[in-house]
Amino acid sequence: MALLQLGDMAPDFELPALAGGVRMRFHLADRRGKQNLVLAFYPLNWEAASAGQMITYQAEREKFIAQEAEIVGISVDSIMNTTAWERNIGPFDFPLCSDFWPHGEVTRRYEVLRERDAFAGAGERAVFVLDKSGRITFRKIYPLDEVPDYHEALVALAGRIGTR
Repeated sequence: MALLQLGDMAPDFELPALAGGVRMRFHLADRRGKQNLVLAFYPLNWEAASAGQMITYQAEREKFIAQEAEIVGISVDSIMNTTAWERNIGPFDFPLCSDFWPHGEVTRRYEVLRERDAFAGAGERAVFVLDKSGRITFRKIYPLDEVPDYHEALVALAGRIGTR
């Protein structure tokens, strides 16, 4: 399977999600033509780097809104686990999606599901920026223990960088 490339249409998905403590369904196709998206795949809830990443996105959310963008967190943890985690460290005003069942299906379609190490079954820590049409304009995989620099996504939204 070829890696998703810049300019490719992002694979569509629909997942259970939580935003501000409210359960919902997040469907990527519903956002096409309306806003840019920052898909923030993270390995698991209840880990320091994931908490730091989501807390930073919440603190800097207005900068993303100014770029007509919404953040969407995605992990392979269950929606129940995500609900408890968000109550503990949130609330977050952006969707946290659960790619729990079928396990990691969306994460696998984005080619960021870990399958061969001690973290098999968890997602990579990866960021994809999608333009309003749903095309990938930026993608980067980060070390599991690293909180991604949110500035990179903002620069990508401004159209100044692509992949690394």
